[in-house]
Amino acid sequence: MKKQLLVIGHLLIWAVFPAFSQKYSNEFLSIGIGGRAHGMSGAQVAVVNDITSAYWNPAGLASIDAPYQAAAMHAEWFGGVGQYDYLSFGKSMGGDRNAFLAFSLIRLGIDNIPYTINLVNTDGTINYDNVTEFSAADYALMGSYARKLKNPALSVGGTVKVVRRVIGKFGNSWGFGADFGIQYKKGNLQFGMQGRDLTTTFNAWSFNLTEQEKAVFSATNNDIPVSNTEITRPRVVLGGAYKIKCSSKTTLLPTVDLECTTDGQRNVLISSKGFNLDARVGMEADYRGLVQVRLGAGNFQRTKADFNAEKEYVSVQPNFGIGLHIGRVQLDYALTDIGNVSAVQYSHIFSFRLDIKARKKAGE
Repeated sequence: MKKQLLVIGHLLIWAVFPAFSQKYSNEFLSIGIGGRAHGMSGAQVAVVNDITSAYWNPAGLASIDAPYQAAAMHAEWFGGVGQYDYLSFGKSMGGDRNAFLAFSLIRLGIDNIPYTINLVNTDGTINYDNVTEFSAADYALMGSYARKLKNPALSVGGTVKVVRRVIGKFGNSWGFGADFGIQYKKGNLQFGMQGRDLTTTFNAWSFNLTEQEKAVFSATNNDIPVSNTEITRPRVVLGGAYKIKCSSKTTLLPTVDLECTTDGQRNVLISSKGFNLDARVGMEADYRGLVQVRLGAGNFQRTKADFNAEKEYVSVQPNFGIGLHIGRVQLDYALTDIGNVSAVQYSHIFSFRLDIKARKKAGE
């Protein structure tokens, strides 16, 4: 068991340190929050209408009717090695509740990583007592505000986020960014737009390595990290949905999101060096507002055939989810990566939402 932990520790150390210079910065903020959203593969920009809007489209916060709302989520990756958690709270603003203010916290962390740099003594002997542990964690604190406009079909919102990333005592960074969103809901039609990292999110990294640690990095052919700035470039997500009334008790809500990026070529449906377009498709069936069943398709990628490099096909990751609404409580579950389509092990995602009523004053 100790040997397995040491191997994992080595891999995580060498994987985490170079991450600050990779193209895909702040990728933990691309995972998404909420069981409903994951069950629909993240196709949320037009339809999100609860406190998770702070992440998917802040304009959706204006659709919350409750005086107060709170939510939480937990998920695990790689057999429980990675812990992903989310917590938020918000309240309506104004006498007519046409605005909403929310605060959210996201954490993705790998804890208890064995630190083996002192495993070998100066005389060449191995001493497991010298193995310590550290955590590599990413945090995002978000403050969001939304309000309905004079046209009741329109709402707008914004999110300001502070990003904190920590790698044990060796390195850390601070980052700042902002998102903006708009929603339009008229009858059964729903449209949405979100601009993520519109200000360009900057992460300023600093590292603190001892001379011994630098020597080990050099001896193992690893780059010695230096203070640097990581940049997350803007992206735009457009979404549309249409509610279909199947009966007096059942509705269907198909929705589609298209994410546009211009930060270099990505492996998505439409890919080029200057422009990329990724798609997410979701469907939610609702029975009397009590039970929801959800399906989604996302992570579309062009993949080479195993035994013929000239052949190419499009792979897709299907998702599934269910929801249960009881009084002021909403419980959601999602199963991602059905059929183990991608290389990442499938995950169970649980989330909880609570509508909180204001305490009545004496005499009311």
